[in-house]
Amino acid sequence: QVHLVESGGGLVERGGSLRVSCKVSGISFGFGNYAMAWYRQAPGKERELVAGLSSAVGSTVATTNYADSVKGRFTVSRDNTKNTLYLQMNGLKPEDTAVYYCNRHRDYGLWTWGQGTQVTVPS
Repeated sequence: QVHLVESGGGLVERGGSLRVSCKVSGISFGFGNYAMAWYRQAPGKERELVAGLSSAVGSTVATTNYADSVKGRFTVSRDNTKNTLYLQMNGLKPEDTAVYYCNRHRDYGLWTWGQGTQVTVPS
């Protein structure tokens, strides 16, 4: 069974930066074989995909995609040797306040969600 553990959230002032991480365990193949994504859910809103990262094995270069609301501010990356996905968030805004989750990219089927990590940017 795949297990997702997000960490690194916290309280950060407007305009600040934060990096959240997601450790993945229990997968059947190398981590690089999986297209991954970061999602977030704000209070009273549906969970949304904010950053996607394609699979990349060997010399293949991964591609990324971002929600318009975070484009140019957030960067998704991965360390296949650590089975870990990262989201670097810069220029944080109050509207970025949410619980952040990682999972497979939704186009490929989702695993059971982890507990997420809370990011709070006061207005």
